[in-house]
Amino acid sequence: MKKKFSTAWKGSKQPRKQRKYRHNAPLHVRSSFMNVMLSKELVAKHKVKRLRIRLGDKVKVMRGKNKGKEGKVDVLNVKKSNVKMTGVEVSKKDGSKAKAPIQVSNLMIVELNLDDKKRLESKKAAAATAPAPKKAKALNA
Repeated sequence: MKKKFSTAWKGSKQPRKQRKYRHNAPLHVRSSFMNVMLSKELVAKHKVKRLRIRLGDKVKVMRGKNKGKEGKVDVLNVKKSNVKMTGVEVSKKDGSKAKAPIQVSNLMIVELNLDDKKRLESKKAAAATAPAPKKAKALNA
């Protein structure tokens, strides 16, 4: 029987293989799936487009029935790749309210939790050392 998860896997066009990779990934790899885009203001300020979501970040829902709602992240579930936040609730049959899980891909970070000063340092260093994109050569006719 083949291994469930391969570290040598490079990618595939086939959705079934992409889903299998994400489903069988260990938690340390699934953690990298928790990256969320930043708002335009934060991108301009920090020079980074995406960051891993953390507890205490203020996020905005971009898709779904709760689109436009904002709130702070209360619970992160790396195994299921979802988030529970204040302001997004569902009512249960017994009348009580519960926080609804939201997929990470449907969120945008509006305000960062910068309790940890090193949170942005590694991303900025990686962006500074990355090579600049190559410009396309003009064809001489």
